Amino acid sequence: MPDLLTLTIESIDHEGQGIARNDGKTVFVEGGLTGETVEVRITRSKPTYDKGVVERVVKESAQRVTPACPHFGVCGGCSMQHLDARAQLAAKQRVLEDNLQHIGNVKADNIFPPIEGPHWGYRHRARLSVRHVVKKGAVLVGFHEKKSSFVADMRECRVLPPHVSALLVPLRELIAGLAIRDRAPQIEYAEGDGTPKLVLRHLEPVPDGDMAALRAFAAAHNVQWYLQSKGPETAIPLPGEEHTLGYALSEFGLRYSFQPTEFTQVNPHINAMLLRRAMRLLELKPTDRVGDLFCGLGNFTLPIAQQAAFTYGIEGSAGLIKRARDNALSNGLAGKTDFAVANLFEIADDWFDGLPQLNKLLIDPPRDGALAVVNALPHADTGRLERIVYVSCSPATLARDAAILTHLKGYRLRGAGVANMFPHTAHVESIALFTT
Repeated sequence: MPDLLTLTIESIDHEGQGIARNDGKTVFVEGGLTGETVEVRITRSKPTYDKGVVERVVKESAQRVTPACPHFGVCGGCSMQHLDARAQLAAKQRVLEDNLQHIGNVKADNIFPPIEGPHWGYRHRARLSVRHVVKKGAVLVGFHEKKSSFVADMRECRVLPPHVSALLVPLRELIAGLAIRDRAPQIEYAEGDGTPKLVLRHLEPVPDGDMAALRAFAAAHNVQWYLQSKGPETAIPLPGEEHTLGYALSEFGLRYSFQPTEFTQVNPHINAMLLRRAMRLLELKPTDRVGDLFCGLGNFTLPIAQQAAFTYGIEGSAGLIKRARDNALSNGLAGKTDFAVANLFEIADDWFDGLPQLNKLLIDPPRDGALAVVNALPHADTGRLERIVYVSCSPATLARDAAILTHLKGYRLRGAGVANMFPHTAHVESIALFTT
């Protein structure tokens, strides 16, 4: 095999890699775009496929753009900055449709217009790795390098808000001066509608000198620190401090409180638009009784409760259910909601029969999807469920679950579309509507 192969990129896969053929063998090409002719260096060879990277673009796609971030190609946070933003969205829509067709053998009656927002500065939470590199005599703070456990040498990040990106270098300097610099592997960032929060994961107690350095950094950079000694539930403000963290949904007049290690959507702009789309698809009436499965801290539950007679939120985390109840109470919706803790990945086939009477569902599972849930839902012919809105962060598991809902349970996939929750990455968020 020659050192470099000249190949034509036929399409882009679900990871943002170009797909080419070499003597009938599939080659996944990092950095290649549809229609381009590229010179490729093979990095891995398997019996049924090869993997490679672009060394030179011979014929460039009209959709290729210059990446805005100087760390693109090294940092593993983004994989599609070299592709025009509109073309990224189209590629994600194709991934969704291909998964529905090839995995689920289903086709949506309609393709919803894509949901999109700002392309830069959109991340309002991130998990940054910290590494003291003794050989370099320096501390690195950022995302991992592409397909590596090494931390990228980052000095800025264009998908973080500018005021957070500007903290990367000062954070390196801060950690380098701490006594526990070798025992602080992670900084988690979370922001709502107030001061940014930084959570320092530490593997041994933080000495007084380090505590003073954290307080000085917070005052200088307008942030607030939390310390996390073990699991996410152990995150607490610095001794003697109290912080509040929340986000508002102004369209609905709602405000949610949360802790910096609790799950909230990374992109608040897309979250608000996704909520609006979900509410419209549910076609809520004052008599509706709606289930919100994988409800988290009530992100979808509370807007639904404003328009329905009753909303029932179910979530596997007892901590998030407590947060959801508190948020319902603080927004005056406790009387129209109820919540329960349940492991929705391990439920019996007759589980739905034991729930309060519901006529519509919102399902928003993690990447593993909602296999046990859809298997437990009543058949469409029973008329018990009129509408199911499924919000997905994995096209593959959505397609798998859609196959059950349509082929086994008798529902119809009325529409599906993408939401660009993570611009410049291959991550595909989507929303689908099933009806009887």
